[in-house]
Amino acid sequence: MNPSDEILDIVDENDVVVGQAPRGEATARGLRHRCVFIEARDAEGRLFVHRRTDTKLVFPSHYDMFVGGVVGAGESYDEAALREAEEELGVTGLPRPEPLFRFLYADGAHAWWSAVYRVRCELPVSPQVEEVAWHAFLDEAEVERRLGEWPWVPDGLEAYRRLRESRPA
Repeated sequence: MNPSDEILDIVDENDVVVGQAPRGEATARGLRHRCVFIEARDAEGRLFVHRRTDTKLVFPSHYDMFVGGVVGAGESYDEAALREAEEELGVTGLPRPEPLFRFLYADGAHAWWSAVYRVRCELPVSPQVEEVAWHAFLDEAEVERRLGEWPWVPDGLEAYRRLRESRPA
């Protein structure tokens, strides 16, 4: 199926479903929907970072420190988090991602309820070539160095900022 044809739940400002629309229409019209962001770390605690392919509907060729994507119509955030993590990392048998928090992302052109998760991936990864143009597990210092150098997806940056703020000092 073409990703633009995937049916999404459209939600209001309180994350209540108010309708459904194909993903392409939701993106084009800026309809509020649901997404998951999964922080994937390897056995050494390094963060999975990747560059999105240039064919992505939203933020093509940008870097991201989360795997994830849209929540399909009728799908729960938890179901989408596991599905998206396994799809994007190219693995099966991941532990269920741990839910951390939710927030409403809105930048004027796009808006989605965002559920942030964490998962440990000790399996060898083989990311989807349709989704991921480059990838590596980077330590926190390397990620911080790259924040000002690489073009990052703005929703991922917002989730990363909120995640850092939620960690104990």
